[in-house]
Amino acid sequence: MPNGGKRRAAQGVSMTVTHDYATIEPSRSEVDALPGLTLLEFGSPWCGHCRRAQPLIADALASHAGVRHIKIADASRRRLGRSFGVKLWPTLVFLKDGREISRLVRPTAADAIRTALSDIDHA
Repeated sequence: MPNGGKRRAAQGVSMTVTHDYATIEPSRSEVDALPGLTLLEFGSPWCGHCRRAQPLIADALASHAGVRHIKIADASRRRLGRSFGVKLWPTLVFLKDGREISRLVRPTAADAIRTALSDIDHA
């Protein structure tokens, strides 16, 4: 995907499940300035835990169409993941107007993701 596509996702054009990880991450200041509801998903396409979580995330997001979903390919020396203290994949960070409301690490149930999405709806 060209750089422009990644930038659009970070600015919230896409409000559905994102299938590809952004290899060029938005800056922390860009994330902090995002309006509305956002799910940041930190992981890697080769991570087994991340791959197992994909259907759970898609299921939970199906009932929250207004949530921006940004998948970040995390790795050592990646600033955005470090700024959020990401240590394990996948880490889901739920934001409202750029402010972290909750997070899940290695979710195993769609209900936990749905609950976190509801929390940012009502924050």
